[in-house]
Amino acid sequence: MQDSQEYLDKKAYFEKIITLYGRNVVIEVLQDNNIEIHKLHLADSNKTDGAIKEILTLAQKRNIEISYHNKNALSRISKNAKQDQGVAIDIIAKSYQNAKEIRNLNTFRLIALDGIQNPQNLGMIIRSCAAGNVDGIILPKKSSAKISPLVIKASAGTLFKLPIFFCDSLEEILPTLEDVKIYLLSSHAKHTIHDITPHAKTIFVLGNESDGVSQEVEKLCNDSLSIPMNRGVESLNVAVTASLIAFMKS
Repeated sequence: MQDSQEYLDKKAYFEKIITLYGRNVVIEVLQDNNIEIHKLHLADSNKTDGAIKEILTLAQKRNIEISYHNKNALSRISKNAKQDQGVAIDIIAKSYQNAKEIRNLNTFRLIALDGIQNPQNLGMIIRSCAAGNVDGIILPKKSSAKISPLVIKASAGTLFKLPIFFCDSLEEILPTLEDVKIYLLSSHAKHTIHDITPHAKTIFVLGNESDGVSQEVEKLCNDSLSIPMNRGVESLNVAVTASLIAFMKS
C-alpha cells in the first residue's frame, strides 16, 4: 500500500514537469527564484563561455542538478533539435495539473481548447484567462500546441498564474465530469454569449484556428454560443474569443 502511494506521488510529481529549451529561456528561468527547477540538461559539446558560462554559474548558485548528454540525447529531451541550442531545463509547474482534478472542484468556469496549435494563440489565451474570470484551461496533449518558449513569451509571464489541466483528449475527460454545462463557441450558433447565465460548473470549448471544434467534441457539448458581430465580420481570432469569454460577467 505504501509502495503504491509512493508510486502515485512520484507519478504526480513528474506529471508537473515541463521541459523548456534555448539558452536565453534557460537563463531567464534560472534567474527567477519563484520557478522550481528539477534538472538542467546540457550538451557535452557546448563551449563553456558566454551564455553557457552564465547558465552554469546560475545553476551552481541555486544548487541545480546538471546532466550532460550527447547532442542526440539532448535533442530527445528538448524535442526541438533545431532550437534547443544545446540546453534544456526541467521546471516543476505546480499549476500544471491532471484534468481528473477538475472532479474535486465544487464550482468552476473553464475554457477547454480543442486542437489549438499556434503557440502564440495559446500564450495569449493563457494571459487573458489569467487576467479574467476563468478558473483554468483544459489543454489536451493530442493535436495541441505544447508549453514551449514561444507560449511563455506570448503569455507574458502569466503561464503559472492559473491552473492548466492536461489530458490526452477532450473526448476522454469531458464525459467524466458530472453536472457540467458545456458550450462550444460557433459562429453558426443561434444563442450568443450574452444570452446565458453561466452554470455553477461551466466549460466553454474553443476550437482549432481553421477548422473549429471537432465533430467528436461537438457531440459532448450541451449547446453552442456565438459572439455577436457587426459590419459583416464573420469570425474572430481564437485568442480574442477567449478574452471575451474570460471577461464575461458571472
